Amino acid sequence: MNFEIFVLAGTAASVGLIHTVLGPDHYLPFIALGKARGWSKSRTLGLTALCGVGHVMGSIILGLVGIAFGVGVANLQSVEQVRGDWAGWAILAFGLAYAVWGLRRAHNSHHHHHVHAHADGTTHMHDHDHHRDHAHPHEQPAAPMASTTPWVLFVIFVFGPCEPLIPLLMYPAAAHNWFAIGVVVVVFAAVTISTMVAVVGLALSGLSVVNFKSLERHAHSLAGGAVAACGAAMVFLGL
Repeated sequence: MNFEIFVLAGTAASVGLIHTVLGPDHYLPFIALGKARGWSKSRTLGLTALCGVGHVMGSIILGLVGIAFGVGVANLQSVEQVRGDWAGWAILAFGLAYAVWGLRRAHNSHHHHHVHAHADGTTHMHDHDHHRDHAHPHEQPAAPMASTTPWVLFVIFVFGPCEPLIPLLMYPAAAHNWFAIGVVVVVFAAVTISTMVAVVGLALSGLSVVNFKSLERHAHSLAGGAVAACGAAMVFLGL
């Protein structure tokens, strides 16, 4: 039995690692949005971990409910497939909406010049920025898209399935081995979440030495495009 537990734990760790690394939706949205929004590294990693917990817990709860009620693997995987489709379309829609918002923001922050004439007849050119020059000096409330972004990501990841977890749970469940089920759950969750955080952290560290100044105005639209690409890969390529 100890050998079986060891094999199950090793399998859960391997599957969790591969599943996460091969799914860019597990890390690319956090990298892109974190850079575009100017979040600190700790905030980005914290949001990644939180979404990772929600991502794993959704499938764990579904698997445990299935075990408790004797639902077959095929039925549970069908539910996971539907959840995966919903999550893919949700990421695609969110990415497109964010990209459109980013394009509008980039357009509104475009610099142009005005000629200002004074009473004494002198004129001069004045740089004008739609986004900043019309802002009031007192603190402005956060834009709706900015304030809701973390919550939207969290909800999407809660509904996003961990498809490989269900078959892993069914083997020990068939033997009514709740200890083995617990081992699979803990190992799979720990590896999945830690891999998400590690990949995002490494990417942010690498990107910190790259100068994106020339792309700054389009950061949000590019981030939205990256998120939409992840959603499209999930929907149309099954990643």
